[in-house]
Amino acid sequence: MAISVLEKGNEPSAVLIAGPTASGKSALAMALAERLAGIVLNADSMQVYGDLRVLTARPTVAEETQVPHGLYGHVDADTDYSVGRWLADATSSLAAAREQGLLPIFVGGTGLYFRALTQGLAEIPKVPDAVRAQVRGAAEGLDSPALHARLAALDPGTAARLQPNDRQRVLRALEVITATGRSLADWQKDAPRPVLDASRCARLVLEVDRTVLRQRIDARFEAMMAQGALEEVRALAARRLDPARTVLKAHGAPALARHLAGEMTLEAAIAEGQGDTRRYAKRQETFFRHQMADWPRAAPEAALDAVLGMIRTPAR
Repeated sequence: MAISVLEKGNEPSAVLIAGPTASGKSALAMALAERLAGIVLNADSMQVYGDLRVLTARPTVAEETQVPHGLYGHVDADTDYSVGRWLADATSSLAAAREQGLLPIFVGGTGLYFRALTQGLAEIPKVPDAVRAQVRGAAEGLDSPALHARLAALDPGTAARLQPNDRQRVLRALEVITATGRSLADWQKDAPRPVLDASRCARLVLEVDRTVLRQRIDARFEAMMAQGALEEVRALAARRLDPARTVLKAHGAPALARHLAGEMTLEAAIAEGQGDTRRYAKRQETFFRHQMADWPRAAPEAALDAVLGMIRTPAR
């Protein structure tokens, strides 16, 4: 897709950088923040957690001191963080960035975060704990495709938008329709005005050759192991959190936890973590292709010039 300059003036309200895991998003965001007096704001659903800096590839302490960062590591592992909570936090971070005269640069691989930021998010009533327990209890023993089929019978519109193996979002949709009698898709139609006008943002999705991306994912996982990923998982396991907690599903964490429990070798755990991450990257690419089709694309090596070309702002 051709890179186009912002239509309404030269100063963007924000820069939005999406892409699959290990595609070089963070390095691009830091380079932009240095050139454009910006702040790097996290748009990745796992990098919000404080317990897994290495395994979720959060910026290092040195990187966080090099340029301003926000929305990283601010959520405790014993919390299930939602898109709604992230949007509220992102809105506050936007306001703070503007007060400080910093350009907000959102970067991450969670497409739902970007969609909420630029398309709005419906205010869905809180699901009562009793309903959540009922839905999740009924789901026990069912594999994800079977659970998806159950959702399709109750809410075909939402089911059609979800992957059969996306268990957490399928469960969420079942909880909403059970609690409210209204489909998640219907609630989402009532989304309020978005926080950011997409036409006033410099937007980019990083695209990497699939073979190259697989190699980068595998190499990065090996590097994570050398940097202390196993020790992070050991410390997290020692907290004995509810097994349903989102952070425990971080890519590589389940396999490494099984290794620590003596259920598999370290080599097998690493291989499983790498494979899990590769499959996640494929799902990310599918989301970007279908849900963010109007976003410009660029390879990592051309991305910096692509974004600067959109803005037409001299380097500072």
